Amino acid sequence: MTNLSFPHRHGIRDNFGQFAHQVVQVFFVGLTLGMMRTVVPALSEAEFGVPRGSFLLLTSFVVAFGVVKGSLNFVAGRLSERLGRKRVLFWGWLSAVPIPLLIYFAPSWAWIVAATVLLGVNQGFTWSMTQTSKLDLARGDQRGFAIGVNEFSGYVGVALAGIVTAYLADHFGARTGLLWFGLASVGAAGLATWLWVEETLPWARLEAKQQAASTGLKPRYPKKVSAQPGTWELFTLMTWRDRRLAAFCQAGLVEKFVDAWMWVIYPVWLFQRGLPLPQIGWLVGAYGFTWGVAQFFTGHLSDRIGRLGPIVWGMWLCGGGVALMPLLNTTTGLGLAGALSGLGMALLYPNISAAVADIAHPDWRGSAIGIYRFWRDFGYAVGALLLGVAAAVTGALEITFWLVGGAMALSGLAVRLLAEETLPRINPASA
Repeated sequence: MTNLSFPHRHGIRDNFGQFAHQVVQVFFVGLTLGMMRTVVPALSEAEFGVPRGSFLLLTSFVVAFGVVKGSLNFVAGRLSERLGRKRVLFWGWLSAVPIPLLIYFAPSWAWIVAATVLLGVNQGFTWSMTQTSKLDLARGDQRGFAIGVNEFSGYVGVALAGIVTAYLADHFGARTGLLWFGLASVGAAGLATWLWVEETLPWARLEAKQQAASTGLKPRYPKKVSAQPGTWELFTLMTWRDRRLAAFCQAGLVEKFVDAWMWVIYPVWLFQRGLPLPQIGWLVGAYGFTWGVAQFFTGHLSDRIGRLGPIVWGMWLCGGGVALMPLLNTTTGLGLAGALSGLGMALLYPNISAAVADIAHPDWRGSAIGIYRFWRDFGYAVGALLLGVAAAVTGALEITFWLVGGAMALSGLAVRLLAEETLPRINPASA
């Protein structure tokens, strides 16, 4: 175990070993999420008994996922400040053990929904902790890069899992392929957590002490916040009392419309057009890989030029890519549109989290990230429900493309009007 006697130093290089362990952890988190994409929705009718055209039933598992993951993000943030990041991370892996078994033995779609509920618990605990732990270890001027690396690793895992499980399902059957892929991913991640991951909460507490003593540039923390704010105080602060944080929370919620759509609607739309599973996996992967890989650079970009511009332009590019897709008739065109959406997501995704981290005090940053992630991942539920209703009412999946594109355009405008630059070097707190 690492000696946690102080003084410690913040910075990715000074904590490279532990930072790298967290990067590996979030890759496994992405694999666990990705195994529920592509194959499960595409084969919902043939393998799990969802009637053709039952859009609300089809989206039910994403609604369940969003409600549970959003709520558990909130819980995880608060628990991590009291019990530590590592313990919450390990609990997340324990909750994932039954998921591949439920998929394998599922007699009906209800079992898939149950598996997705556990997936929400897993993702709420594990993804929240990998992100928070990296923020604990990094310097303030590395937050964009730290979150970018986190999301790069996670969403490369999501995209890779979608492709690999498509091939496994094609060769061995959906249930068998998902069973062995899931057990291997969850087992390896839990073992790595137990053996190598260390507690990072002491770094957050050290940062709070350093900020109090610092005479340099300081972040624009929200005013009139208690020294030890309670849950309700932080929830209202994030949700409406601070307009910057509220703008970021609504943007997080809306951008998950894209991910919900890409998860459940897009594979079904492609499958209905006659594309084979491996090709669907690659088209969905064009979005996921671009999103994942580009975040390695876009997070660092925001450390140099600021958060606000990348967030706004990311919202608009991401929504624009989705809106283009029904106008395209070739797989190449669809792949490029997916990549455009992925690039937009890469610009906005790590940088909203970095912006929240910029102006959340270290003493309650874990809770702030948890509340932001509550609203963001609640967007899975809201988005999936809206998409399911729209498709059910119109009888066509194409309406969902325009719904997602329009929502992203309006949300980006709200961020532009209500938020401000949060990078302390560019917009520090006034004396």
